[in-house]
Amino acid sequence: MKKFISTLLKTVAFFIGWAVLISFTPDIPTNNQALLRLWWEFSPLALIILFSIIFVLVIEKGNIRIPLVSNLIKNSLIGVAIGILWLGSVVIVLVITKAMSIQGQNNIDYIWIWILASLLNVAMQELLMRGYLYQLWKHKYNVIVATLLTTGLFTAMHGGAFEAGIIPVLNVVSMSIFITLLLEYTGTIIAPIMAHFIWNTIGAIILGGVSLADDYPKLFNSTFQGNSLISGGTYKIEGSVIVLVANLILIIILFILNKRRSRSKLY
Repeated sequence: MKKFISTLLKTVAFFIGWAVLISFTPDIPTNNQALLRLWWEFSPLALIILFSIIFVLVIEKGNIRIPLVSNLIKNSLIGVAIGILWLGSVVIVLVITKAMSIQGQNNIDYIWIWILASLLNVAMQELLMRGYLYQLWKHKYNVIVATLLTTGLFTAMHGGAFEAGIIPVLNVVSMSIFITLLLEYTGTIIAPIMAHFIWNTIGAIILGGVSLADDYPKLFNSTFQGNSLISGGTYKIEGSVIVLVANLILIIILFILNKRRSRSKLY
């Protein structure tokens, strides 16, 4: 019980402390919405990095490690490939079934700044969920407990899914599990960041079918029609059961790969 209370208190201090400090972060003086969004994504990421350093080096005295740059290029490419496979398979099915179609194109000023902002947002989410907190619970207990806790927090952070219905909630939950399995398989948080980045950036900024903050632009005007279970209806890609199927397939594949790797280490 003492170990549980101590771990829980560290979790609360890390998460709540970070959330409180964000509220005190000032805006930068600019009328450029892209730069403002970049700052809004950079400041919480910077705070997560600061909190992670303090908790890992000072509170944990280096007994917990956040796996960051192991085989950087290789695992970045794995993350990109998984992200393209993940989103691409869903979009292909939606287009083939005519549940999704592209109706027009928009001009986006400062598109590379928006894309960089999307990357910083994803890096913040992954460091928050699968950085110190995940490694803390994995170190104190095991992978299953760490996955359950961080998946619960990740789902709570996407509270809008609960208003959308059971499928979007299951999509968030299964996505978190699959990304965690990717973390375990590659041994680095880089691959989850890149896979998540591909999903958010192409899905939202390029295709306009994934939800980000309201001020993010979209290059293409995608429409979603037909059976809402397939198309996602109002909630677009994230409300589609096709995403759930893709997530479950990736979970199964990565689970098998992790099991095989674990067995090979025994011999």
